[in-house]
Amino acid sequence: MTVVLSPSILAADFSCLADDVKRLEQSGIKDLHLDVMDGHFVSNITFGIDLIKHLRPKTKMNFDAHLMVTNPDALLDGLKEAGVNSVAVHVEACKHLYHTVETINKLGMQGGVVLNPSTNFESLKYMAEDNIIKKVLVMSVEPGFGGQAYLPMSTKKIKDLANWKDENNYNFIIQVDGGINLNNIQTVVDAGATDIVIGSSIFKHRELEKNVADFRKLLNL
Repeated sequence: MTVVLSPSILAADFSCLADDVKRLEQSGIKDLHLDVMDGHFVSNITFGIDLIKHLRPKTKMNFDAHLMVTNPDALLDGLKEAGVNSVAVHVEACKHLYHTVETINKLGMQGGVVLNPSTNFESLKYMAEDNIIKKVLVMSVEPGFGGQAYLPMSTKKIKDLANWKDENNYNFIIQVDGGINLNNIQTVVDAGATDIVIGSSIFKHRELEKNVADFRKLLNL
């Protein structure tokens, strides 16, 4: 099983963001997680399409956008133009979830669905059967801001999701985001996640190279 580390720039120092992105790429990171928040769906505001567009020429890494916004459909064309590779949307933010994810795929990006801690995954059954969901992102904290502690109930949820996926031969990737550190990442991987979003634990003390190396060593990557 191949595990992907996806650093979230939500935890980065935005005054030197381009340099940090370059450092991550030089450390072997291939996927960058972009938390887009609008101050409505969640209380925090982060960044929008313009920042992503200016960041795109700085790296060849895959851009993985997580939309915490009230109207994700309005951003999809712009995200495609900005060079985003995958987009995940919240169940609660979409009036017509199937259509939104299908649109993401038709634009040439990979469409994903985000599950808040209290959101069940069984409602995705028919979308999964149609194979339009490329990624299911399990939030192991409440969405909206970084630095939160991992919710222990998330481990069982990941396991249940992984079993459901295997039993039905679904093809989506299981991604996990929230409170991941060196002490719990192995538990998350053992539960069935293969794409791990990491924020504070990658950017802490500005020791990006060391922190990435520590995770890679722990997981034998």
